[in-house]
Amino acid sequence: MAFAGRILRQVRTKEFRDYLMSTHFWVPVANWFLPLAAVIDFWYKGPDIISPKMTTALCIYSVLFMRFAIKVEPRNMLLFACHFSNESVQLVQLGRAAKFALDEKKKP
Repeated sequence: MAFAGRILRQVRTKEFRDYLMSTHFWVPVANWFLPLAAVIDFWYKGPDIISPKMTTALCIYSVLFMRFAIKVEPRNMLLFACHFSNESVQLVQLGRAAKFALDEKKKP
């Protein structure tokens, strides 16, 4: 119960409310739609619709913003987690696209 009390006290502070109203919170929250969309594509769509160029661009984008999330003061670990997740899912998608392309070349 003491733990819940500490969390409630933290949530009620002005600093926490200021954090919730900042771009340090809302930008990562909005960015979570990128890995979410990739996961949904992974589950429901075939590898034939994956664009390797766009997936590579998203990988580069996520790597750059992972670095930014660590370098910015204060560190934005929510943004880092979002882009780490996106990087992971996009690499899986890139692997699916590569496997599909290789399988297509092997067909007579």
